[in-house]
Amino acid sequence: MAKPSSYYIYGLNSVLAVLNHSPERVLALTLDPARKDDRVQNLRQVARELGLTVQSLDSRGFEKQLGDVNHQGVMAQVKQTAALNETALFTQLDALTSTPLLLCLDGVQDPHNLGACLRTADAAGVQAVIAPKDRACSLTATVSKVASGAAEVVPFYAVTNLARCLREIQQQGIWCIGLAGEAEFSYFDQKLTGPLAIVMGAEGKGLRRLTRETCDELTHIPMLGSVSSLNVSVTAGVALFEAVRQRHK
Repeated sequence: MAKPSSYYIYGLNSVLAVLNHSPERVLALTLDPARKDDRVQNLRQVARELGLTVQSLDSRGFEKQLGDVNHQGVMAQVKQTAALNETALFTQLDALTSTPLLLCLDGVQDPHNLGACLRTADAAGVQAVIAPKDRACSLTATVSKVASGAAEVVPFYAVTNLARCLREIQQQGIWCIGLAGEAEFSYFDQKLTGPLAIVMGAEGKGLRRLTRETCDELTHIPMLGSVSSLNVSVTAGVALFEAVRQRHK
């Protein structure tokens, strides 16, 4: 089945991010006329400066179009963009002037988790988020809303073969650390200041065998309570900001 040529994103932060970073993707902008607060007026001003016509729709119309979601009275129809691939990834890595910090997600399928990971990646200064093309979540309206604008600015690469991509990353001198609950060494004992790719698995399943075997090292986040693991987006936050802490120490 062919992918749609456009889709709707919603929420103030997501729509403002696409207007600021990729205005050429916006096909239509719709606002609820009942919203007259400063944030929506700012959005109207940005749209006006870009020459975009703003359409009006009441809350009932928003619900009919989007369903029961927290749209905040704001939505935009945007062009579907082609996923970035391996070639684009290594072009970006070659052009980096700062120490690489990458996040690799091995088969995350929940759009809420992917959106949360993108938001955290943006906050941590991650230069690229990498995921397999198949059997994994892609960029959707839900991902964009949860990411709160980060989906529009953090480069997201969907690669054909994640294990092969990791090997190519390693050839560029980037250390690949996989997070696995059963690993012997604690993540907090690792040196995370050099070129680094943090690799984590899908919800409930963890890293796949080939991904696990390709990582330079496996490590775990210590769990001191009764639960045995963290949600993947929470794990991403803990792991990325430990790296940020060490790099800014």
